[in-house]
Amino acid sequence: MTKPLDHENRGISARLLDQPYLLLILAPLFWGGNVVAAKLVVDEIDPFLLLASRCVGATLFILPFSWRFLAADWPLIRRHWLLLMAYGAVGYALFNGFLYLGLTTTSAVNSSIEQASLPMLILAANFIVFRVRATLLQILGVLIAISGVILTATHGDPARILTLDLNVGDGFVILACLTYTAYTLALRFRPQVHMMTFMAVAFLGAAITALVMLQLLGSGIASFAEIPQMSPLVWAVIVYVMIFPSMFSQVFYARGVELVGANRAAPSHNLIPVFGALGSVLILGERLELYHYLAAAIIIGGIVLADWAARRRR
Repeated sequence: MTKPLDHENRGISARLLDQPYLLLILAPLFWGGNVVAAKLVVDEIDPFLLLASRCVGATLFILPFSWRFLAADWPLIRRHWLLLMAYGAVGYALFNGFLYLGLTTTSAVNSSIEQASLPMLILAANFIVFRVRATLLQILGVLIAISGVILTATHGDPARILTLDLNVGDGFVILACLTYTAYTLALRFRPQVHMMTFMAVAFLGAAITALVMLQLLGSGIASFAEIPQMSPLVWAVIVYVMIFPSMFSQVFYARGVELVGANRAAPSHNLIPVFGALGSVLILGERLELYHYLAAAIIIGGIVLADWAARRRR
């Protein structure tokens, strides 16, 4: 009885991994859920303890699946281990650390909308750092999208910038976005190792960084002892962020890119703030204010303009 069941499960997995557009919906769904999950337990667990639990757990979870790839890529790992771990330190630990810290004082809706600026921040950073050519319309699209982020961060009143009357939490979320932008730019130097190898070593770097952040900025490594006494909701959130946005989203997105190409897969990132905002309303009960709708429209308009300009140039 066991063998047919195992065969059937493998068949389901194989069929799932051959559905690119389903994968490219599930990946941003899980990433968007990261914000909602963290906000659910913001009053119950130190954000750095949540981060450390996620990173350490994700590292332990992925090792059995990546072991044979690690063995095959060992010569490259020995030469580039520091760079590979740095990707995890910046792209996983610092990004999520700033995000979770921001969620202690801002709403999940705000955080989701602010993350919508990532494509535009990456485009702008490529232009500034690597001199990747951009048209005036693309630059205009970037500026429009960033103005939408400013509208969100100032809660609908951009004049608050003049008095520096900004929500600290929104500032941390924007800092998280800048951190992920740096990570994305650095991916052009990524060693040519298998995706599972990259994730395993990067997760290890993230775990070490998260433990250091917990000790220096959070409640200390000893606070791990508090987790067994925490509510089932905290446990569920830890398991969710450890597995779904950490591993499944990465694998599903990478497989989607493999099947349809990077250009056709890239727009799926725009679903992350959609799912995040939707989950914030449906699960957290947060309210959408008028400035949220306006900011989302502005950011989407900037993204569409920049994408149209890029296609027109080609």
